[in-house]
Amino acid sequence: MDVPPEPEVRAIEGSLNALGRHFAIVVSRFNAFITERLLMSAIDGLVRSGAEKTNIDLVRVPGAFEIPLAARGLAETGNYDAIICLGCLLRGDTAHYDVIVNEVTRGIGQSAQETGVPHAFGVLTCENLEQAIDRAGLKMGNKGFEAALAAVEMASLRAAISHQPSAFSKTKIPRSARYDKVNARSDKSKTSSNKTSAKTKRK
Repeated sequence: MDVPPEPEVRAIEGSLNALGRHFAIVVSRFNAFITERLLMSAIDGLVRSGAEKTNIDLVRVPGAFEIPLAARGLAETGNYDAIICLGCLLRGDTAHYDVIVNEVTRGIGQSAQETGVPHAFGVLTCENLEQAIDRAGLKMGNKGFEAALAAVEMASLRAAISHQPSAFSKTKIPRSARYDKVNARSDKSKTSSNKTSAKTKRK
């Protein structure tokens, strides 16, 4: 298998170093048989990345629908470098599943975009319990662990981006633009002076 060539531009990337960073985990109690497995793996992922357990706060909510509100409240405190959202939704015989999935996904994404704090999406959306078990550590890895690593990397990336020099700081403002207000006052003064001179001449 051919390896694609590296682009000839500098890339800004995050690292998997959680040392000194603060994280919050929001986990749903509904389908706890699955979500507790996600939670344990998420904590494991953070600790393995260098996070201290004292810098990890855990918030439990009744179900997946309540995750976005709790995540938004945590993000708005400004105390966390990233929020990890964990839950499990299983499809039933009604449209309830689709409604909840859409709202949870939209709410978490909106919270991340509007607060600027990275949110890792660790909410399982499965057809049945067997699929959920596979994604909670059996056959297909553990979504909680993956969400934790994503949170660590995005927290690091956010910090890296914030240290980039702003494009606006490098832009030189033309002298004429810088003194628009001064010039405007000067022009107004000249106009006023001309009007006074004209009146004097007419007299």
